[in-house]
Amino acid sequence: MNLMIASDIHGSARYCRDLLAAFDREGADRLLLLGDLLYHGPRNDLPDQYAPKEVIALLNERKSRLLCVRGNCEAEVDQMVLEFPVLADYAILWAGERMIFATHGHHHNKSAMPPLQPGDILLHGHTHIPAWERVGENLYLNPGSVSIPKEGSERGYMTFDGTTFQWKNLSGQVYHTLSL
Repeated sequence: MNLMIASDIHGSARYCRDLLAAFDREGADRLLLLGDLLYHGPRNDLPDQYAPKEVIALLNERKSRLLCVRGNCEAEVDQMVLEFPVLADYAILWAGERMIFATHGHHHNKSAMPPLQPGDILLHGHTHIPAWERVGENLYLNPGSVSIPKEGSERGYMTFDGTTFQWKNLSGQVYHTLSL
């Protein structure tokens, strides 16, 4: 299965549209969203074209192709308007023998690792900073943010084809590749 992975839309209709256009270009089977879909949070400035109701409509149109975990900005009321599950704290995916623990990152992260076996992967958003690094015997990966990138990073996402992760900006330009 080919996955596209993104995080931290934070209610930006502009960047949600750009992300979905990239999803169409990529031809991925599913879009895995790592939380913080609608609300910008008290620590962030409003993203460009902040319009949570538009984001709701855009995402609901793709509901059959979305996988999602709950971010620190999601609330039960969000599940009332989104037509796909958004309240799971994590999702487990497999890449051969490796488990991928996908979460938002506010509970499980590099400082508070989930229960992983050597070689497993922690995948999360939350920091708004793309990452690919070893943490002990595991990998930590982060797609960065769709709408509010931090530390000079670009707005972007990741793709995964079962063996290779690629980090891309919203135009689709690859800026990092990691093969398992």
